[in-house]
Amino acid sequence: MKVSLLFVVVVALVVCARADDKYTTKYDNVDLDEIIKSDRLLKNYVNCLLDKGNCTPDGAELKKVLPDALLTDCSKCSETQKKGSKKIIRHLIDNKPDWYKELEAKYDKEGVYKKKYEEELELKKETKEEEKEKKEEEKEKKVEKEVKIEKKE
Repeated sequence: MKVSLLFVVVVALVVCARADDKYTTKYDNVDLDEIIKSDRLLKNYVNCLLDKGNCTPDGAELKKVLPDALLTDCSKCSETQKKGSKKIIRHLIDNKPDWYKELEAKYDKEGVYKKKYEEELELKKETKEEEKEKKEEEKEKKVEKEVKIEKKE
């Protein structure tokens, strides 16, 4: 009897642990472009996160998981959530720096996430530059090849 009870408890813990491995995807279909287009909507989410306003159900969920997501580098996020968070952060940094600074002051006091994000952006920038250089080299080789063909004719 004790063994079967212990087994049930262990199974329940494993099931609970697995459920916590990922954040809910219930709100993955929220139209982020619509939020970005509307200062009113975006500001409502920012105010929710800053405890300055009411939260929608998806805003409340975001507020609940945001500290852990930042701490774990979004390891429990779905791909949609990872892409969406980067899109929103990029928009805030580029277009609403004051709002971003307020959020940063609350959620990234040490600047850890900002540093990771900037490093990631820098790597992407370097990769894009390398790809551009590679394309230019390929174009040059193609032109050289065409010139050689023309000389032969």
